[in-house]
Amino acid sequence: MKRLILSLAVLFFISLPVVSFSKENKGGIEIPYSYKKKQEIIIQHTGFTLSYSPFYKTPYWVAWVLTKERMQGNIPRYKGYFLPDAKTPAPRVQHKDYSGSGYDRGHMAPAGDMKWNKQAMEESFYLSNVCPQNKKLNGGDWNKLEEKCRKWARKYGRVYVACGPIYSSNKPPRIGKNKVAVPQFFYKVVLIDKTQPIGLGFIFANEENTLPLENYMVTINKVEEITGLDFFSALADEVEEEIENIVPPLPR
Repeated sequence: MKRLILSLAVLFFISLPVVSFSKENKGGIEIPYSYKKKQEIIIQHTGFTLSYSPFYKTPYWVAWVLTKERMQGNIPRYKGYFLPDAKTPAPRVQHKDYSGSGYDRGHMAPAGDMKWNKQAMEESFYLSNVCPQNKKLNGGDWNKLEEKCRKWARKYGRVYVACGPIYSSNKPPRIGKNKVAVPQFFYKVVLIDKTQPIGLGFIFANEENTLPLENYMVTINKVEEITGLDFFSALADEVEEEIENIVPPLPR
């Protein structure tokens, strides 16, 4: 059943019309390259980079680096409201757009990855880094993968991460006065930097589930096919091809 859902998502996504233009994305290994033209705004914050969609009012992708050193940070979690991002065009998404919607303000780059820097922590609460997310998913299996990524960073030293929403329609449900689009799925790709690099791809339906993380695993190539993004393109071609064509065992 899950394979059927993912196949349908691919078909719907590929059928979407092309919108406006896309800038060429340049940066570190974690920064995806978009080979489907779309209207986007690339924004660099202290702890992460994102591609913002003025159409969906959410990011297309958010990318960042986890290191063992950053995992030793002890900055407390920011306790204020989620904030509009001044680097996005008006009208900007507001905290209250999510109020009463039934959806969590789901971090893409999580606050738990930003404890190494006060500004990075506060910027993780910008609404450009947030999507409407099922409450059970946000606090459950999505959070479980965030914790795994931090564990891998502490164990292996460096992990590159990119994630974002997947829309299977160009007319998704919307919430709030500013009409924030609700994704049908979320993806996350992870590159563990070691002598033999490990590449991991995940796709989550935006719904309540409690499953082993292995149930969400797909090849990175499958995520690329669905999203129109090229991940970890700075790697040598032979390395990229090898790690993106397989579903490896989930590292412990």
